[in-house]
Amino acid sequence: MRFKVIKNTVLLFVLVAISCGSETKNNVSSNDKVLKQVQDDKTIKLIDKPIIVGANQTEQYLPLLKGKRVGIVANQTSVIFRKKIRKFNVLNYKHIVDSLIELNINVKKVFSPEHGFRGTADAGEAVKDGIDTKTQLPIFSLHGKHKKPTKQKVEDLDIMVFDIQDVGVRFYTYISTLHYVMEACAEQNIPLLILDRPNPNGNYIDGPVLEKEHSSFLGMHPVPIVHGMTIGEYAQMINGEGWLNNGVKCNITIIEIENYTHDRSYSLPIRPSPNLPNDQSIILYPSLGLFEGTNINAGRGTEFQFQRYGAPFLDKTNYMFSYTPKPNFGSKYPKHKDEFCYGTDLSKVHAKRQFTLKYIIDAYNNAIDKSKVFNTASFTTHAGTAKLQQQIEAGLSESQIKVTWQEGIEQFNKTRKAYLLYPLHD
Repeated sequence: MRFKVIKNTVLLFVLVAISCGSETKNNVSSNDKVLKQVQDDKTIKLIDKPIIVGANQTEQYLPLLKGKRVGIVANQTSVIFRKKIRKFNVLNYKHIVDSLIELNINVKKVFSPEHGFRGTADAGEAVKDGIDTKTQLPIFSLHGKHKKPTKQKVEDLDIMVFDIQDVGVRFYTYISTLHYVMEACAEQNIPLLILDRPNPNGNYIDGPVLEKEHSSFLGMHPVPIVHGMTIGEYAQMINGEGWLNNGVKCNITIIEIENYTHDRSYSLPIRPSPNLPNDQSIILYPSLGLFEGTNINAGRGTEFQFQRYGAPFLDKTNYMFSYTPKPNFGSKYPKHKDEFCYGTDLSKVHAKRQFTLKYIIDAYNNAIDKSKVFNTASFTTHAGTAKLQQQIEAGLSESQIKVTWQEGIEQFNKTRKAYLLYPLHD
């Protein structure tokens, strides 16, 4: 269920009018061209308009929350944006929990994903339950003992809100949290309101499709590493593909993003997690994130997280760059702490929104002791398949490896199209 009807009525009218005219093969091709032109025209018009995230459209969802006992899944990115401060050209915003309370919405409790409610915990670090010092609301962790809200934690709620900024990568765990929240809500017949936000890597799909036997919290669904969907679109896919336990369906309402297309670039004004500090790191994350399943440091313990990689066991004669990881915000125990890591700095390169294996292949080929590269179990859960490590170790090139993914990607792309809410160019 969606609160806003997708505004494609005009497109459908054009298609129906054209298709009724002829059934010839040539006319079918002509119809496709007309549809493509209409889509292009619509996309061009949207580019000139500002993107308005779901959370900002309070007039759309406040009526759904009035008089209800509300739970909210949120972190530091869950904000309502206000106008820029012209003098400093910075955004002004307020956390959605604070805003809802000011608007007399009965927020009962907060559920926090990986990194916690304020976004300060390390990756993978267990987050504890607690009390928010500002609002005195109870906070229940979804990245500790319970990754799924328990019946006792949700049974006193009338509605749940999900508002978290994602980055469109399968092993970025917010979509796994989304799955468990949807499942808990479905089982207790609690509607879920999703405030959608853009996917900064939403212009493409790539990477191996996860194999069921390698499912984990780092990847629960048969999707590529880069899935090209917003949280709202992904929630529709979870429902539509029957991925929830026992095939239950969650009653979802999506507040769509205004003026967004999958081809539009989107700069995140707030880091979505401690180790994704800027656009460069977010663009490179799908590719450098694979290093999380290896013994190679991907910039954690520096101020250039996911913008460099290196290790003491990489051949220093082949690299002009080195760095030494130190404990810092978001990384208390970085790989190779206080050791010289030899590798590559990508902080100044022109990063393209695409997924590549060239960095991990480069690191493997330049490892003095190749047995030190892979943490086998972790790499497999990140990749979603055991084949990728085998292919890299066998010396296959990136193009040779990517050929083996194409059938899975093509099938996923067909499935994905049924759940998209925003214009997309093929």
